[in-house]
Amino acid sequence: MALAVCLLLTPADERAVRGLWRRVEDAGVPSMVSHTHGLHAPHLSYAVLRSFDVTAVRTAVTALPDGGPLPLHLSAVATAPRGRVWLVPAPSAELVRRQRDVVDAVTASGADLHRHYVPGRWVPHVSVAPRVRLADLPVVTDVAYAVLPLDVTASRAALIDSATGERWPLGTVP
Repeated sequence: MALAVCLLLTPADERAVRGLWRRVEDAGVPSMVSHTHGLHAPHLSYAVLRSFDVTAVRTAVTALPDGGPLPLHLSAVATAPRGRVWLVPAPSAELVRRQRDVVDAVTASGADLHRHYVPGRWVPHVSVAPRVRLADLPVVTDVAYAVLPLDVTASRAALIDSATGERWPLGTVP
């Protein structure tokens, strides 16, 4: 089990990304629609924690100032190890600062941060498909670039258990 500190999109922007996921599925490539528990929501993770106390993490993150909605310009498709395909936002200074603040808060709570979320190593992303075969990569990129660039807004935040999809909504947007 891992816990992620996630930015969630406005309902309209969430529908747009879910539509992209469905088009990827319709093209014959498994996307986040059918991955694991099927409860995935379009999101951008500031931090993924390998060990944690949910209450301590929630307390630490909610103590951060409310940064308000954060615009994201999704402008590229990227691949990561094991065939993951992402939409990548332009990394604004505000996004990078907020991520660093969240990491500082959650690690101060005693949580163990996954190495890919260490500031300076972190690549902000919105997942599209978890395990794309090399032969299917052109299909996924074709579908994604039909809608990119895409301007979305992160208007909410939550802690999300990646194994179960359970969510703990946050009252602020760190």
